[in-house]
Parts: sequence; C-alpha cells; structure tokens
Amino acid sequence: MVPVVKTAGTILFSNQALGQARRRGYNARVDLAQDHNRRVWDERVQQGRLHTRTAREEEFENPLKAINGRGWITGGLDGKQVLCLAGGGGLQAPLYAAAGAVVTVVDISPEMIEQDKRVANERGLKLTALVGSMDDLSMLANASFDLVSQPVSTCYVPNLAKVYDEIARVLRVGGQYLSQHKQPTNLQAAPTPFPSGYAVTQSYYDKGPLPPLQGDFEHREKGALEFVHRWEELIGGLCRAGFMIEDLAEPNHGNAGAEPGSFRHRSHYVPPYVAIKARRVDMPALGQARATGILSP
Repeated sequence: MVPVVKTAGTILFSNQALGQARRRGYNARVDLAQDHNRRVWDERVQQGRLHTRTAREEEFENPLKAINGRGWITGGLDGKQVLCLAGGGGLQAPLYAAAGAVVTVVDISPEMIEQDKRVANERGLKLTALVGSMDDLSMLANASFDLVSQPVSTCYVPNLAKVYDEIARVLRVGGQYLSQHKQPTNLQAAPTPFPSGYAVTQSYYDKGPLPPLQGDFEHREKGALEFVHRWEELIGGLCRAGFMIEDLAEPNHGNAGAEPGSFRHRSHYVPPYVAIKARRVDMPALGQARATGILSP
C-alpha cells in the first residue's frame, strides 16, 4: 500500500511515497499517478469542482457548434466513430453523441464516467463508457476510430509517448486527433507573482511529479499529480507517432487588468494551454515509447 495523507478534503501523497516511486522507476510512477489521480478526480466530481460540469441545455441545442468552436471538425459527425479520451464528466461525450457520432469515452475516474452514463440516459443517447487510462487502450481495437478528442489531461501521465502511440494505434489513417495540453511553462512558473513577475521555478527536464502547491489555483488541479512535458515531447512526439500537425492554437485566457495572482492575470504572462489539430498519416508509428532517436522521412 502507498501511504497517503488527506488534508482539508484533498488527497495528497506523502513525500515518502513520492520518493519511493521515483526510486522504483517508471512503472512505479505510472501506478502512483493512476491510482492517485483516479481518487483526486473522483473527489472533485463529488465536490462539484472546476472541470467536472456536465453539458448545459443550451449546448445541446447545437451540439456540433458547442464542441467545434475552432471549426477544426469538418463535415458532419453522423455515424463517425469518436473516442473521447480522458474526456469523462458528462460534457464532451454526450455532446458528440447528440451531434450524431458513435461515441466511446475513456476516463481514469469512475465518477466522471458515471456522469457520462447519467447524462446519456437522461437524454436518450447511446455511448460506450469505459474506465481506463489514456496510456493503455488495450481494450480498444486497432484503427477503430475516425476522431479522437482529448481535453487537457496529458499532464497526469509521466510518459506522453505511450499516450500518442496508443492514439495512433486506435485511430484510422486520415482520422483526426484534436487535443489540448498544459504548456510546459504553465507548470514550471510560480503560481503567484514575485516583484519582478511570474518566475520559472520548476525544472524543464524534471521527470516529476511536480511538487504540490499550497492553496487553490485554476492552472493546477489541487492534489493531482502532474508532469511537465517538453515541447519536443508535445510536438515532436506527435509527429514521431505518425501524425501530421495541421493547426495549433493558444487559447487566450489573459487579462492584464485582473487581480495579480489570479488565473486571468497569470495567463496574460504565462499562457496556460495549447490546442493541437493533427491527422493520422499513412506511415508506421515509430513506437517512440521505446525509440531513442528522431527519424526523418
């Protein structure tokens, strides 16, 4: 058993447990992150915290518009096989189903999955809801999806390459992978400003997990174990997994006039997220989770 500490309703791993996981290597970090983040997100659902809301009535009036704010989904979704990866909670998956897609949703949190089932039942929608980790999709067949949609979530796993390899495996050639990620600097920078601004206090090359923050901050989910992924991993890793990047966007959440230390003020100086539009191309994935070099066509 891994020792945990529960403080003010939030589950935290002890420093001893984190140290043990680092010494035991990659598999221990994976097990630690999965078990811990599952409990954290279950708790967040029970408390009705940020990023656990279900889809609103007005979003169901035009579900395709609600999920396609950037216009990256071309054509209709009728009959398309869609995977909402790490996308539980009753928001994305029911909206994709309402737009006509055949939806499978995979999430590490049973509570988030239950929200998908509840919303689908209330709306008379069909979807397949599975509890699982984004870096192990062994329950899904090769080349079985036309589109994979993934909200901000890759920060919760230590090895992004394994996630990309699994997505490349289950996505058909020509299929789209639409994802959002936390930018590295967002996780490296201090949550509140120093007199000279928001300082970068965390190593770019640390294998993590990041040390916990004291207090509530919108750019970090309190209690969750998170990992910094470098741009080489986020962008280069996606190409090495067999994808072509078609577009990239940085959602603007900043406001220079907001209260210093608030999410809006910090986001004016430290952009929190990046959204990537990618397409599976007809080339073998490099199995980059085990690769040591970059190959060029």
